[in-house]
Amino acid sequence: MPKVTVKDWIEMFRELGLNEAQMHQWHRLFENRHPQGHEEFLEWLGLSAQKIEEIRTQSR
Repeated sequence: MPKVTVKDWIEMFRELGLNEAQMHQWHRLFENRHPQGHEEFLEWLGLSAQKIEEIRTQSR
C-alpha cells in the first residue's frame, strides 16, 4: 500500500476548505497540544530533520 504523502495531506486539507493560514493553525494546535506526536507525525510523512525542525519552530 502506498504511503500517504505531504502532498496528499495538503490536498485533503484544501478539499476541506482550509487555506494556508488554517493549515498553519492546525500545526500550531498539534505542536502545542501534542509536541511529541506532532514530531512523530512529521517523521512518518518522511520529512527531513531540518524540515521537521523548521515546521515545529514556526508552530510554537
